[in-house]
Amino acid sequence: MTSLYSINYHTRAHKRDAFIEFIKSLLLTPFVLHTRPSTASEEYGASGSKLGDKRTANKEVEKDANVERYCEILQCVEELIADHMAHQEQDLLELSRLSTLVPSIGRFFTALPLKEGFMRQDAKRSIAARRFVPPSFNDIRALLNDAQVTAIGPTIKLITFDGDMTLYADGADFARDSQLVKLIVHLLRHGLYVAIVTAAGYPGDAPKYEKRLSGLLDGFRASNLPGEALEKFYVLGGECNYLFRYESVSGHLRYIHPSAYQPSSVQAWANNATKVAELLDVAQETLLQCAREMGLEHSVTLIRKDRAIGVIHNDGSHLTRETLDEFALAAQRRLNNHQRAQLIRAGEEPIPFCAFNGGSDVWVDIGNKLIGVQMLQGFLGTKGDETLHVGDQFLSTGNDISTRTACCTVWITSPEETADVLTDLCQLLDQKKA
Repeated sequence: MTSLYSINYHTRAHKRDAFIEFIKSLLLTPFVLHTRPSTASEEYGASGSKLGDKRTANKEVEKDANVERYCEILQCVEELIADHMAHQEQDLLELSRLSTLVPSIGRFFTALPLKEGFMRQDAKRSIAARRFVPPSFNDIRALLNDAQVTAIGPTIKLITFDGDMTLYADGADFARDSQLVKLIVHLLRHGLYVAIVTAAGYPGDAPKYEKRLSGLLDGFRASNLPGEALEKFYVLGGECNYLFRYESVSGHLRYIHPSAYQPSSVQAWANNATKVAELLDVAQETLLQCAREMGLEHSVTLIRKDRAIGVIHNDGSHLTRETLDEFALAAQRRLNNHQRAQLIRAGEEPIPFCAFNGGSDVWVDIGNKLIGVQMLQGFLGTKGDETLHVGDQFLSTGNDISTRTACCTVWITSPEETADVLTDLCQLLDQKKA
């Protein structure tokens, strides 16, 4: 008999991150030890009395001891990561202790100074002092972000960004007064390659991307950066299908033909219009069927492009997160099964795709951001430990999660969080230069 717990776990698995959940479970121990009941004298001692002063002093000692407990556990996680990376170098990932504890864990491109990151995040979030709220998903996410930025600071050469909800609000344009303009200019000043890797697909249409990024491009034109620095800015649209480079002389984006950056392995499927169309046909059939099953056929509209098909809500209607996840997971399953049955059995390579929940819509794109980041790395000559991807979609129904196979990543939830991350990174770059 299947337990209710098991049912709930499996139906919510797409909303979880196994590594974050693992760290959360470990940090429950110091939290529980810190929640021991207070004695009556500690609880009701008068403020300002000797008893009250003693109570305050005791709490400070307890907090310091609890910080040590948290750090001791995070030191163990650092050691697990080091062991995992040692197995990784020998192509024996599945034999690491961390793989046993977190079977879905992938590659690490740098060590993670978690203890150091915890001290900074604890100063902001009072994690060790809390008695009623245990370390949360967001606490661990912020800790991992902090550690990753610290680790990659000395080696970073390329930073890539998602668009919506990472650099600007969902569906909005890049605002000229956004604090991210100055921060991205600062990254370019340090000689970094900067690329926006977005699902937005406008085949070879630079003006449409320029409109979405108008505020940032205005900031480039107003800056005093040399053309060599500005021309290290790229836009890769349609996940991995359309590449543009900023041209300092004209102040506009220039389209780069795929033959300049696509490896033969990508060209093999990217130039096969028939196979691409067939896969999009299956995706379209799946999305329509899903809409009918949920009674949404009159509430949504399908949009089909050359290399993508999407579901958007009609005016006056709204799609919940759960509904969008249903579309995405149904498409993932159907397309994977279709390719396994049709292409792999015939000895052909499957066509990579990405079916994801975009926050207010659902899209199935040909290609994915893993391929996009890997192509940029090959084109620009960078490696995984020199590349950082910043995005907001790292759950299984998101389109940023695949980049974890190619490079270091930072998981944010808003443009404001992106600004915080870049502020820390810019400080590290400034210190490195000094």
